[in-house]
This record gives sequence, structure tokens and C-alpha cells, in this order.
Amino acid sequence: MRRRTDGAPDPPEAGPVLPFPARPVADPRAVVQGDTYRITVLADGLLRLEHAADGVFEDRPSTFALHRAQPVPDVRVVEHATHVEVVTSRLRLTYDRGPFAPHGLQVAVLGAVSAYDSVWRFGDGGRDGRGGNLGGTARTLDLADGAIPLDPGVVSRWGYAVLDDSRSFVFDDHGTPVPRDGSRHDLYVFAYGHDHAAAVRALYAVSGPQPVLPRWALGSWWSRYHRYTADSYRALMERFAAAGLPFSVAVVDMDWHLVDIDPAHGSGWTGYTWNRELFPDPPAFLRWLHDHGHRVTLNVHPADGVGAHEDAYAAMCAALGRDPESGDPVAFDVTDEAFLTAYLELLHHPLEAQGVDFWWLDWQQGGHSRLPGVDPLWVLNHRHFLDSARDGRRPLTFSRYAGPGSHRYPVGFSGDTVVSWASLAFQPEFTATAANIGYGWWSHDVGGHLWGVKDDELATRWVQLGTFSPILRLHSSNNPFMTKEPWTFGPEHEQVQTRYLRLRHRLVPYLHTMNHRAAREGVPLVVPVYHRWPHADEAYTVPQQACFGSELLVVPMTTPRAPASATASARAWLPPGSWVDVLTGLVYDGDRETLLHRDLAHLPVLAPAGALVPLDGAAVPGNDPVEPAHLEVLVVVGADGALTLVEDDGTGDGLDDAHVARTPLTWDQAAGVFTAGPVTGAGGFLPRTRTWTATFLSVAADLPPATATVDGTPVETDVVRGTDGHLHVTVADVPVGAALAVQVGPDPALRRNDVERHVYARLDAAQIAYETKRRVHDVVTADRPLHTRLAHLAALDVPEPVRAAVEEVLLAQG
Repeated sequence: MRRRTDGAPDPPEAGPVLPFPARPVADPRAVVQGDTYRITVLADGLLRLEHAADGVFEDRPSTFALHRAQPVPDVRVVEHATHVEVVTSRLRLTYDRGPFAPHGLQVAVLGAVSAYDSVWRFGDGGRDGRGGNLGGTARTLDLADGAIPLDPGVVSRWGYAVLDDSRSFVFDDHGTPVPRDGSRHDLYVFAYGHDHAAAVRALYAVSGPQPVLPRWALGSWWSRYHRYTADSYRALMERFAAAGLPFSVAVVDMDWHLVDIDPAHGSGWTGYTWNRELFPDPPAFLRWLHDHGHRVTLNVHPADGVGAHEDAYAAMCAALGRDPESGDPVAFDVTDEAFLTAYLELLHHPLEAQGVDFWWLDWQQGGHSRLPGVDPLWVLNHRHFLDSARDGRRPLTFSRYAGPGSHRYPVGFSGDTVVSWASLAFQPEFTATAANIGYGWWSHDVGGHLWGVKDDELATRWVQLGTFSPILRLHSSNNPFMTKEPWTFGPEHEQVQTRYLRLRHRLVPYLHTMNHRAAREGVPLVVPVYHRWPHADEAYTVPQQACFGSELLVVPMTTPRAPASATASARAWLPPGSWVDVLTGLVYDGDRETLLHRDLAHLPVLAPAGALVPLDGAAVPGNDPVEPAHLEVLVVVGADGALTLVEDDGTGDGLDDAHVARTPLTWDQAAGVFTAGPVTGAGGFLPRTRTWTATFLSVAADLPPATATVDGTPVETDVVRGTDGHLHVTVADVPVGAALAVQVGPDPALRRNDVERHVYARLDAAQIAYETKRRVHDVVTADRPLHTRLAHLAALDVPEPVRAAVEEVLLAQG
């Protein structure tokens, strides 16, 4: 039996030369092996467990596991006559060396989460059948009208989770998919207790990280299944620009290609030939979009292969040794390397040369190919993503989820959801829970795709959710009445949607920083609250609430407004500390559950004391979210804070520090000083100077006059105290290589909420009797103890939604 020793290390076996990064062979010192089993200690909380009757084990990379050559943790192996034990700081495995069975194979989580539940036994799903698994994600939301079942993730309330990799295909030495013998067990047991973030980092270590997305992918995407012409598409983009509605990605759905074809050639859903009646000069159309700050993706449904009507048919036949005179279609076959090569080089590369930036792969035909266990969607995602990185480009594809490991191929298209409040209500949970399987870049059809009824409020709330989702992409079906242009909704809704679409582009400096954080540190942009506060029971009771990057906590509004209060409400848990709503300025005491109420214009976006959130300083950003010349940083006083703004020049994979610029941002609470810069790394692509605005949210008014220095030299400032209680300090023309310091006075405090103003606003909007409004206002603003006012309010004949909305303001702070 091989086991870890303290002697000189044996070097890992040389791996194959693959067309993608992989280190599939584990360090021999991490292996405990017998005739029919192999145990690999991949990390202190992660085991690979294999059983093969013939003693042949798998060292090739699988769809999930590319990097089994991990640092060997401290591990102790204890041999007994009847069993073997493997012990790390997080787990204890006990195994009888026989065929895997519940009585002979178990892993106990040390520092047990639950004395009863925190032991995994092979084949035993525990009391709930899932081992307390908190869920991962699903292949698609097609036709979903509310919640759907989720595949498992790698985190659990009971401290362990199992990823079964027994039947996924593997890659041979040339990177070609090869089926596996499904009779063998190949399990990955994650035993991290409630350290959910560490479990996800371990997943990335073995499976590979999330890549860095192009910066422009983080803006808003325009998409609609609609029979556009080149002229009508350009006119729409011009109208968006005139309305100050930025879109960084222009999606052209399937009607870009020929769809009305002879049935002998297929259905028309698959196509690679421009419809010249709609787009007479494709390169000119694509060039115009690029010139106006848009990147372009085209939709493809590749399942039907290549018919004789396609422009590239003769070339495909020549490449594959077919007779074009036969007119027989070239069948789609991901298991044929010659076909895949021709598919990319002859069908896609010429269109990319015309100006297509990336592809929307719309595969809906299931998971079977000519090779058992080889999912065509997996192969499409894998090959398209690798191909998109050629010539040093930042790789990107847009496709459906194909199982664990799919996080390596963003962005994810979640499918055609039903237009309903139930669909909206499930999407925040669906998005956040995907982090449990490392899938960080879902793109939903914002507003829903099909069926449903026209509901302006629903559409507006969906845009707000999209603003605080990994990818914001408006989309709808080809129903002529189903539109997503903001001006097709009522004036109130148009105004709010416009504001949030602009806000999305203003958020790009923060989003791109979190994009780099996701790739380098293994933390998805959106994670469930229990990733950050795993030991708080309340964190598991708010599935719609999520962390949005390192600085923000978002509580979507997913139900209609109550008619009486004109506000929607959502249950939330505020973690310990002080929290400021960056959109309303309300300050909250944390460590409690509460109901949050918001009018149509707002949803709760909360930042803790010490938070720093960099934004584009432009009120109306442009389509291409380039590195801004004006940066605004939201600062929440009350605790020290630090964040490094990360930018890159857009080349390569984004991980080469020679192409990355970092600007440190800090807040020193005791001194009352915000600092920005100097830039380190490759700053040549940045503006030579920048205007900085430090916006101190809801800060107390008793501050000395704000001052600023650049490299220690006093400079002129523009100071504005807003009616919302925010203090804005602006300094222009700061060299990117200099350090800016803004001083607002030592140990500043958050202000007390202007209770009377907020209560008045909520009562003013309420659709109730005027006399009732006056009576409530008099009661809650009286100079009496809080408990007296609350008791008096409870005795009034006031609709419950109005009472609750007023009580929220009264009780926000102690």
C-alpha cells in the first residue's frame, strides 16, 4: 500500500501534453492505495475515493477534475487489521478496504456540525436524502414558472457533500473526449463543515478557476428574438443612445441567418449563412456596431449540422471528403474531430473575421452523442471557449450549463423562463445557489422570455434584479407585443428602468474588480449569505438575499407593491454591524431579521461600515464601459476599509500581471482619511489623470471642512452636502501615479436617520385616507418614547402594509 511518508517526495508522474491547462495526476504522497481502491487526499477537506474491481484507476482529466496534482496537506494514515483510517485536520475516513458500502466506508467531519448528521456513509443520503446539501444549479430554466429542483453543490448544512464523477467523460492525451467505464466509482468528498467558501475554493483548485471575463461583458446586453434588419437594428441602437441607455453587447438572435429554407434542408433553426435580405452588408453592419461601442454575439443552434443551402457547404464537404453534388447534409457530430475542426474553422472563423465577437450556443437537444457519456453541450462549451482564446484574445462563450466544471466556460444562458412573479422570485436564489457548485456567471432573460401577461411593475423589478446579477441581459420572445425597451412601459417604469440600466454601467469598475477576485481568489460575484456568515442560522433562511461582491448585500423585491402602501416588501436578515442602503441613505442596525419596504424606484442595496464601492463617475455612461476618467467611490464610515480597484488592458486571459493595473483604496476610520492610489502595475492603458469623487454615505453633519492632498500637497476640492445626507468631495486632475488623500475629520459617525422625512415620504405615497396619514404622522413624530409611539401606532386603524413600512423607519436604528 502506498501512503504519505515524511521522506523525500516522489515527483508526480508526467502528465500528457493537452491543448488546455491540466495537472491530472496526483502527488503520490497524497495517495493511499490497495488492489481495488485508491484514496487521494487532495486537500485537508477533500478526498477522492475510487474503487475498481480490476485495480485500474483513472488519471486522465475529466470534465470536472483537471488538476489533481495539489499540495499534500498534513495527513495521518492508520492501518488496522480490518480497516484503514485517513485523518486530516478536517476529516476522518474509515474504510474496510472492500467494495464501497454504507457499513464499510464513511467520512466524519471533525469539529462536527451535527453529532448525528455530520458523518457521510457511502450510498446513504441521510434523513433528507440529500445529506443536507444546499444545492448547486441546473442545466436550464426553460419553461420554468417558479422554483425547479437543483443539482447538488459542494456545501451542506451537515458539513459534507459528495460529487460523483464516475460517469463523466475524460480527455485523452490529445484532449479528445473518451467515455468511461461506468462500473467504477470515482467520488469527491468535500468535508469542510460550515466553511462553505473553502469548499468552493477546493472545487476551483481541482476543477480550474473561473476565467476573467472581458470588461465589456459586464455592461448591459440588448437581446430580442425578433426579425431585425440592419437598418432597424441600427435605428434601435441610435434611439437607445439618444435616451442615454447604454448597451455594451448587441445580441442578434437566430434571424440573422436563413431560416425560411426548403424543408429538405432541415428546419431553419440551424444556420450559418447571413440573410442578405435583412443584412445586405454584414461586415458594414458589424463595423457600425463596433464603432458605436457594442460587441456582437450571434445565436446559433448547431444541432442540424450543415445543409446544402449554406454558403460553407462545399467547403465543409471538401474538408470532410464528402461529395457536395449529393446534397446530403453534413451531420453535426461532436465526437468527430475532423468535423469539429471544420465546424470552427469554416463556419465560425469567417464570421468572426467579419466582426462577430463571440457566440451564443443554443443547444437544446439533450446530453447524448454517438459516444456514451459524451454530452454534446459539454464539448461545444469546451471547444468554443478554447477556440475563442486564439490569437491572444480574452476567451468568452455564451451557452447552457453542462454540469460540474462548467464554470470554466462562461457566460451561462439560463434558458427561456415564463414571464411571472414566480419566475422572478426564484431567480435570485437560483443565481446565488449556483455559487455552491462554483458557477458564477449566469445570464437570465431579464423580464422573462415567454407567456405571462404584460406587467410593468414586474418588468421593472426584473431590471433591478438584473442590475445586481452577474450579467444583465434584456431578452424576450418574438411575440410582437413582448418588448423590453424601457419606453414601451409607463413613464414611471421607463424612468426607473433607465436609471438602473445606467447604474449597471456605472458599477463596472466594481464589477470588474470582483471579476478579477472571482478568478484569482475563488469567490463568485454573487454568493448566498451563508457563505459569509456560515454559523448564523438566519443566513440560511433568506435564499433571495445575496452578497454582491465583497461590499454589497442585495435584497431583491420580488412581489408586487401593496396597493395601500405603494411599496413592496421583502424579509431580510441584516448581519451584525451597521448597514447603509446606498440607494436610499437609510442606516440600519444589524444582527436582526426585518421586513424591508421599498417603492418602485428602489430595492435594498446595503453596504456595511468600512465598505468602499468604486463607480464610473459619469451620470450617463457610454456603451463601451472603458476605464473611466472620473471615478466615484462610495465610502461608508464607521470602520476601517480597504479595496484594491483592478483594471486590465483587455488582452490575454487577464491573469498576467504585466497587463493589470491596481489602485489601492483605503478608509482610515480613526483619522477620517480616504486614500486612492497610486496605481501599481501596468497603468499605461489608463487615463493619465483622473477626477475622483469620494462620496461619504449618510455621514453625520458635524464634520470639519473637507480637505484633500495629492502626494502630500494640498489641492482644491469641490465639496457638496446632498439633501440625502451624503457628502461628496471631488478632486480633479489627479495623476494616476499619485496618491490622493481626502480628510473629513477624525472618527466620523454615521448620521441618525431623518425619521420624519422618511416617514413623510412613505405616508405621502400611501393610497389611504388623508386624515389617516395626518394622524399617523402626528403619532410617530411626537416627542414621546419610541415604545409609546409604536403602541399608539398599533392601535390606529391603518392598513398593515402602511404600518409595517412606517415601523421599519422607526426601528431602523436603536
